[in-house]
Amino acid sequence: MMQESSYPARYWHLIDDGRMQCDLCPRDCKLHEGQRGACFVRARQGDKMILTTYGRSSGFCIDPIEKKPLNHFYPGSSVLSFGTAGCNLACKFCQNWDISKSKDMDRLMDQASPQTIAAEALKYGSQSVAFTYNDPVIFAEYAMDVADACHALGVQTVAVTAGYMHAPARRDFYAKMDAANVDLKAFSDDFYFKLTGSHLQPVLETLVFLKHETSVWFEITTLLIPGHNDSDDEITAMCRWLLRELGPDVPLHFSAFHPDHKMPDVPATPPATLVRARNIAIREGLHFVYTGNVHHTEGDTTFCPGCHAPLIVRDWYQIKHYRLDAGGHCPDCGTALAGRFAAQAGGFGRKRIPIALGR
Repeated sequence: MMQESSYPARYWHLIDDGRMQCDLCPRDCKLHEGQRGACFVRARQGDKMILTTYGRSSGFCIDPIEKKPLNHFYPGSSVLSFGTAGCNLACKFCQNWDISKSKDMDRLMDQASPQTIAAEALKYGSQSVAFTYNDPVIFAEYAMDVADACHALGVQTVAVTAGYMHAPARRDFYAKMDAANVDLKAFSDDFYFKLTGSHLQPVLETLVFLKHETSVWFEITTLLIPGHNDSDDEITAMCRWLLRELGPDVPLHFSAFHPDHKMPDVPATPPATLVRARNIAIREGLHFVYTGNVHHTEGDTTFCPGCHAPLIVRDWYQIKHYRLDAGGHCPDCGTALAGRFAAQAGGFGRKRIPIALGR
């Protein structure tokens, strides 16, 4: 049986009644000796907090960057993806619940130092490393150390996250990230409270922080769940907030739900719902709106916000056409496309390659 890590964690303080409060996220878990937080991976050990999953992963895989999803961050490139276990949200619709809700530390069979992960990304030709599958917020110390090791080798870093974080930790964490995809799960605090056990406002604060106080490239994903967050009114309100607070150029991905975890009786999202949501977002003024988990070429395509020419045409994660100049401009009208682009698209395609590090 593998031994869990006892790596010292940051972001906590002792309170007057003798308990230890975790200051990483707005859950503010208060722990007696031996207790773990709601995420299950941050624990009190004497008068310190430990991260029990430091250096341990639920698996490593080389993915297309578009799967994160990031459509404006070096399209066609590959990304070394990994996660750990646990989560600080309690989403009843979690699509990765076997990892994020796992309390079985023996699921974490792959061990790797930050330096090993960075070196393996370089070996496999991956332009970036993604912290994904479960939320990297809860293994922030490990993710930040991996990011430092990656940057030392010229590899970039990506956070796939729900954005549920307190401000001090958020500043430290995103100072190490090059890109992020943030789940905006709904535009209703009632949804957040009842279906995720959290609140909307801290997520909105993360989005505003990323836009106005960092150079992190970020995109947003909303999983549309029939009857819960897919009404015209809610989608319209969300898009108006995004336009007002973040501007028109932050890409928005509407993704299809499939029955899972504690919501097996809710039907899968019809493709027409994603198309309807995309049309609303474009009507409200957002420039880059995508559909996910369905085959919809128009919803996969990046159009020029100036002349509306198709600039990046995708088929699932495969790039079919790439029409940008070396500076990331439309060759027809010269409009600069928001994002991070190379002169040519990567050719990784739709592959998914599980790997065992160091073997």
